[in-house]
Amino acid sequence: MKPPILLVHGMWSTPATFSRLRLVLEAAGHATHAPALPWHDRPASLPPPPDLGTLSITSYVDYLVTEAAALGQPPVILGHSMGSLLAQLLAMKVPHAGLVLLSPAAAANAQAASIDPLRTMKNVVTKWGWWEKPTLFDDAGARWGCFNGVPEAVTAAETAALVWDSGRVLAEIALPPLFGNVTRVDYARLTRPALVVVGAKDRTTPPGIARATARQLPGRVDYQEIAQAPHWLFWGELEQQVGAMVTGWLNTRD
Repeated sequence: MKPPILLVHGMWSTPATFSRLRLVLEAAGHATHAPALPWHDRPASLPPPPDLGTLSITSYVDYLVTEAAALGQPPVILGHSMGSLLAQLLAMKVPHAGLVLLSPAAAANAQAASIDPLRTMKNVVTKWGWWEKPTLFDDAGARWGCFNGVPEAVTAAETAALVWDSGRVLAEIALPPLFGNVTRVDYARLTRPALVVVGAKDRTTPPGIARATARQLPGRVDYQEIAQAPHWLFWGELEQQVGAMVTGWLNTRD
């Protein structure tokens, strides 16, 4: 029996990220499950829950542990952006059949220097107290750093679908030593096969992070860097290319 796929969305996003990719995975014979992280099922037009701002990434991981346990067998854990970091932290805690890390955010011990993420996030992180308040990706930052090169119709729809997220989680990812290094991954425990995919033009989680992540993973790793692709991989022919990479890797995983 083919393993199920647990799909973990990124910061300010929802499970809708994977709506088309899930169809590809299911056509390949895999059951899929894409839960919404806590409070990510509320549109940004609603006021954010005040407690969301101080919610730690450890709370997201604990939530995903429960979701993974309900699947009945070890899943392949697939994440995008922050979801890829969550996938690694989750894999330290639950049996799993493999990892698919798309545009991975940096673990505390898989960092890579770049000014692009700061420019992408500047309108978020220049607001005093952002590290303990709910945050929302602004339109200008999203367009420059996440949807660069993406058609306007897709960009407009995706930016309109962004939701509130935790300032604490963003701080834990961006400034790990100041927030307890809770995003540190014990890579010695992640021995299952992994696929790492990143766009060469990613300005949110630049390719250096994906390379550092791939170097840390001790098992068999397939690393794919897509020329001219941005952080957002889920549109048009690019999404089809990513889907083919994932299903091809799944077929050769073992």
